[in-house]
Amino acid sequence: MKIYISANDGVPIYHQIVTQVKHLVAAGRLKPGQELPPIRTLAQQLLINPNTVARAYRELEAAGMVSSRRGAGTHVSDEGSPLARKERVKILNDRIDALLAEAAQLEVDFGQLTEMIEKRRKAMYGEA
Repeated sequence: MKIYISANDGVPIYHQIVTQVKHLVAAGRLKPGQELPPIRTLAQQLLINPNTVARAYRELEAAGMVSSRRGAGTHVSDEGSPLARKERVKILNDRIDALLAEAAQLEVDFGQLTEMIEKRRKAMYGEA
């Protein structure tokens, strides 16, 4: 599990961990039942305080994304799949909202925006 943190982007580190784990679950890169790194191990990898990782894990557990048992570790919830689908939709809706807001600020109408998206999609997938 690769997690990247930035001390300079203004987002609390524990929240960065929570968001990235949610994205990994939503993308299917963390499967239901898969174990997350122990708190101390992840803290050492990220060079942060273990309490920060513990807080992130508590937030993930409260959201139903992971389950923890003392001595057994922290695992992606078996219910991760429906949550993953919900999380995917939420992630995409957030990005769509941001794109629409930015397009409005730049005075790009919806027709132009959809043309640009289609052009980028074709370029991304190598379509003519």
